Amino acid sequence: MQGSSETEEYLTCLHVQLYHPLQADGRVYALMPLNRRQKHPAEEPLRLGRDVESCAFVLADQRVSRKQLSVQAFRSPRCSELLFQVQNLSRRGALSVNGARLEYLHWAELPGKALVRFGEYQLLVRREPGDGLGAFEVEFCVSPAPPCQEFGGDGVPCRAPVMDGGGQLPPSPSLPSPQTPLETDEETYLS
Repeated sequence: MQGSSETEEYLTCLHVQLYHPLQADGRVYALMPLNRRQKHPAEEPLRLGRDVESCAFVLADQRVSRKQLSVQAFRSPRCSELLFQVQNLSRRGALSVNGARLEYLHWAELPGKALVRFGEYQLLVRREPGDGLGAFEVEFCVSPAPPCQEFGGDGVPCRAPVMDGGGQLPPSPSLPSPQTPLETDEETYLS
């Protein structure tokens, strides 16, 4: 017998539904491990962005920052489960969590179900509690419709991108090619 169900550890899992209006061709998610759970150490931040070197999960879209956002597990004295916070790592654009705007390096605690938005991306994040503390799992899947329709109540139109200046981008016919970056390196400053 390999172990009883009493000693089995069930890891907390973050289920993330991704949506982008131009996702039909599949290019934006070409580097994402879709529809399978990935184990992640609890003490390490989980980064999402376009930089394959520094991000565990990569979006193949030049309009996404090199490091867009970070999700960090934590524990609280009031709860025995792993909890999570999200932090905006993009200097050039805001992020919103359930309609609350987060500027660069600001963070917010993720409730059990949260709508995270940046640019034209929408991520519906659901936390499935577990009892493991050393690691958690994350599973990404593509949502066929904007998650804000299901989530509701955030007061922002589903197709309105979250922009730095609060405006909306005009709809773009296709994603830019990976060879044409639309963003300068965030570490480089113009003189």
